[in-house]
Amino acid sequence: PRPCPPTPPWFITPDEVSAIYKSRYWDAVDADNLPAGVDYATFDFAVNSGPAKAAMTLQEIVGVAPDGKIGPLTLAAVAKQRPVFLITKLCAMRLGFLGRLSTWAHFGTGWTNRVHAVEQAAMNMVPDT
Repeated sequence: PRPCPPTPPWFITPDEVSAIYKSRYWDAVDADNLPAGVDYATFDFAVNSGPAKAAMTLQEIVGVAPDGKIGPLTLAAVAKQRPVFLITKLCAMRLGFLGRLSTWAHFGTGWTNRVHAVEQAAMNMVPDT
């Protein structure tokens, strides 16, 4: 991953922010190769809980050994599933993971709202079939 810029975060340009999100989160979960909607739900999970956790959760859903790296085996297994199922299951498992954290009592309402909003937005990205 690209190192953080040497300037304080409040001086980061929008282009720098985009580059960080792309390299450290989007690319880290190979989102370009995930189905529409699944890409966004996995990316947002990666931003908040780390790319490895997001990848391992997706791998668990599709029955691939969870190694935290989305590669050809994971992508092939993902392709066999309906995006709506993957989004629903990924968001449910994400909430389950967050609910087990010691900080749930303080942040749980906000996390729940965020995950539900991400789930809805991701569902809206799935093409009509």
